[in-house]
Amino acid sequence: MQLWRRYLRISIVWKLAVALALGVVAGLIFGPAIGFVEPVGDLFLRLLSMLVVPLILFTLVVGVSSISAGYLGRIGGKVLAYYLFTATVAITLGIVAALLVSPGEGISLPAEEGEGEAAPSLGEVLLNIVPENPFAALAEGNVLAVVFLAIIVGIALSFMRESGEERLRDLAGSILRLFEGGAEIMFILVRGVLEVAPLGAFALIAVTIGETGAAALVPLALLTGVVYGVIALMIVFYVLLLLFFKVDVRRFFSTAAPPMMTAFVTRSSNGTLPVSMRAAEQGGVREPLYGFSLPLGATINMDGTAVYIGAAVVFTANVVGADLTLGTLVGVVLVGVLASVGTAGVPSAGLVLLTLALNQAGLPLAAVALVAGIDAVLDMARTLCNVTGDLVGTRVVAATEPEMRETPEEMRAPEEPAPA
Repeated sequence: MQLWRRYLRISIVWKLAVALALGVVAGLIFGPAIGFVEPVGDLFLRLLSMLVVPLILFTLVVGVSSISAGYLGRIGGKVLAYYLFTATVAITLGIVAALLVSPGEGISLPAEEGEGEAAPSLGEVLLNIVPENPFAALAEGNVLAVVFLAIIVGIALSFMRESGEERLRDLAGSILRLFEGGAEIMFILVRGVLEVAPLGAFALIAVTIGETGAAALVPLALLTGVVYGVIALMIVFYVLLLLFFKVDVRRFFSTAAPPMMTAFVTRSSNGTLPVSMRAAEQGGVREPLYGFSLPLGATINMDGTAVYIGAAVVFTANVVGADLTLGTLVGVVLVGVLASVGTAGVPSAGLVLLTLALNQAGLPLAAVALVAGIDAVLDMARTLCNVTGDLVGTRVVAATEPEMRETPEEMRAPEEPAPA
């Protein structure tokens, strides 16, 4: 028991950092043989995935219903404007950097052309946001449909709370307390799952490194360097945004470090959502805002994926010797920004979006198979960028809305140990 209490007092950042380092070493030493620890990583992902749908439903309903209808329109407009702006910046930077570096030259496509995953049309994606059966959407984990359901339920509760009829106000209060209780249960479960996160992180990174190996990155090292380099630029861009809105950068990253590292390991924006929400709360953002912006961002805000798409399209053009016109590049930017709405925050969803972008540019889908070999390595960085972008957007919007920020006295310490 004493040992467990000491473990709980150690910062989650340090625990995850040690787990990552040990996982890399184990993967390089043992290679594919380290695969026997894969069930541990899978269990960690299952624990996180188990919380995603109820967490989105409870927190988004509470967040939306806690804001008046007029205020929600203003908050929602700021959040969406931020997501569209940063996604455009990300994919543009990815394209420009790849054009300057020209990755892919000297690499040939596989002899037999592979087929990418079938990507839904934008119209189909937008239509599927509205579930035919909301209970089926919850059971199947259809994140876009669950987000839509939670938003409209939250809006309805908001109208009921502001109704002139006492009966409706009483009903809204009872229903809201039920959802608030559900959200608190989810946060308690999140704290428990975080304590076993280092074991899952070790297993996931060890298996990934063991299967790919250092040599597997050599043929595509240039593309990897472009993606990681541009994502580093995006982090700098986020820092500049935080400074512009007078946000304490040091405190922000002290609270954001656990979700950033969790995103890097799990490669899942939705899987990291419980950790992101806890970080936003510790950073002084009130639940009505982060309960709305983070679930929405995990679904539609894909800055890291946008970087990857821009670089991968140029990479593919280099491989096949195709020239990209300005019109083609503009089309890729539009598709990358708009179609990111249809990419759920799950591991490797970027491959589906890459298929859309390659179709838009008229490039062969064999590149999907070519890039898929190192997709896990690229997916780590782009998911980290996705989650960081969500947190920055939430904090930036909070900086413009004093009611959505807690006072320094109310803010929880960044590394409060979980109860024994």
